[in-house]
Amino acid sequence: MIRVTRILYPTDFSSYSNQAYFHAVGLAEASGASLTIVYVHAPGAPDSAAHWRDQLEQVRPANPKIPVSHILLEGDPATEITRYAADAGIDVIVIGTHGRAGADRLVMGSVAERVMREASCSVMVVKLPKGAAGPERPVAARA
Repeated sequence: MIRVTRILYPTDFSSYSNQAYFHAVGLAEASGASLTIVYVHAPGAPDSAAHWRDQLEQVRPANPKIPVSHILLEGDPATEITRYAADAGIDVIVIGTHGRAGADRLVMGSVAERVMREASCSVMVVKLPKGAAGPERPVAARA
């Protein structure tokens, strides 16, 4: 049995990553693990890092027994997520996917796919249930 003590949950505040959040929290509760919630801010993005830090700090499990930390990184999301996971000794990354295929995936890329390929730890990729539609843009980005 793999011992999980540190879980990393990267978010982009979309419904896709929100779905992964429930899995990350459930895994943290079941294993007694700590949960690190990370957002990667793109350099030069119109929203300030302070805005995203505020959004990040609001993400907290209802269970106060789960140790939680919030990390704001800057750069390429897949690169920063995998780098942070390796540096912090993360046991498993729980990440949502938009589930794009074909030309959309080639044009948009897939952070979850790159994280799966590049991470030195286990990665759980979570998708929305079949037929469930998510918004085009992250909810927080529209506020």
